[in-house]
Amino acid sequence: MTTTRVVRVAAFGCLAVMLVVLGAALRPLMFTEQAAPAEILSDNEIGFVHDMVAHHQQALFIAQRLNTNVDPAVSRLAQQIDDSQRTEIGMMLGWLRLVNVTPGSRTPMEWMHTASNSTDLAAHHGVVTSDATHGQSSMPGMATMAELDSLTSATGVDAEVLFLQLMERHHRGGIVMAQAADELLADGPVKQSARDMITTQSQESGLMALMLAQRGAQPLA
Repeated sequence: MTTTRVVRVAAFGCLAVMLVVLGAALRPLMFTEQAAPAEILSDNEIGFVHDMVAHHQQALFIAQRLNTNVDPAVSRLAQQIDDSQRTEIGMMLGWLRLVNVTPGSRTPMEWMHTASNSTDLAAHHGVVTSDATHGQSSMPGMATMAELDSLTSATGVDAEVLFLQLMERHHRGGIVMAQAADELLADGPVKQSARDMITTQSQESGLMALMLAQRGAQPLA
């Protein structure tokens, strides 16, 4: 083989190698638009966050309807719950904005029906999830408008007891929802938030049960 042919063969070989390398480099750029977009939040995450926003919002209503002329310890607890749940609402609304979900735009509690132990959780925590009981689309622990109106008009120890009863039951309902989410979600910030809610609301629920006992009252069923 002549020197010229050797050089030509070598040149073609180098060109072929360069084309292969260039094609491999350009392939991600050429097919990026056809790739499926990464999922920001799963359907179960969106469902839990969406419904927990509504659940937290009622906790704010309960706290705001407490008469100011009550035991300072009860007032401080109401303010603590208001502050923490208001912060969590802001965080969860941010997650909903990421996925373009408007609060109130979905069918409540659909996600929770896929949790295998949701009914057992509700029974364990003594909260009813039927529409007939609390009128809130099977959302556990929710107060009725009649109960909220009673809290608005209550004063003194009566206001303290009713507030503690409504909020303690509301917390038990929130715990049921958060535990169902913890079961359904594999990992991520939404799961961690659900676990944080379980811890915080369990502690506050225990404190409210103690405060009710000090006033000769019991938690609601």
